[in-house]
Amino acid sequence: MQYSPKIQRLVSLFSRLPGVGEKTAQRYLFYLLTSDPEIARDLGRELGTLHDELRPCDKCGNIAETTTEATSKSEPVICSICRDPRRDPHLLCVVGRVHDLLSIERAGAMRGRYFVLGRLLSPLEGIGPEDLPLERLAARIEQDGVREIIVATPPSVDGEATALLLKRELASMAVTMTRIASGVPHGGDLEYADPITMGRAIAGRRSL
Repeated sequence: MQYSPKIQRLVSLFSRLPGVGEKTAQRYLFYLLTSDPEIARDLGRELGTLHDELRPCDKCGNIAETTTEATSKSEPVICSICRDPRRDPHLLCVVGRVHDLLSIERAGAMRGRYFVLGRLLSPLEGIGPEDLPLERLAARIEQDGVREIIVATPPSVDGEATALLLKRELASMAVTMTRIASGVPHGGDLEYADPITMGRAIAGRRSL
């Protein structure tokens, strides 16, 4: 069946999302077409301001919501976790992606703060040590007087390589380094770990 150019463009856009194939994209589109028009309008408005109102936290790399005042004054945008005074600033959990941070937060086992690398060491993808924000991480450790770093990269080849790189690069700093326990399946993604497993992995961390 030949769809109109408008439908083809929308299906193509939906298909760019991770895990969304052509058939799923069509289902999304036809649902929006046959449901309350306000759903599509609300979605369009929110997506239209996505990059204006959300951006990486300037301190940790988590997603933070901006304010009009902060944007107009070019002030740093800080996420709710970094601003939470109940968090232990001396305990820093280093993760590869924001997805991993969210998985750990769902477990409710982390009382410290985070640092998001944004990517993992991966020679096959051309990602080397120079592509990771190691200098910003070292500055954060010094600034907050961090005493312990929990390395919470996935138990995959790239995750383990990143953990070893962090151990080597931060060896000269007076900080204890631990690794999440092996409750997370080897080769798995933290994003898909259930809260109980993730909580046990944090609680059972070991020296790196």
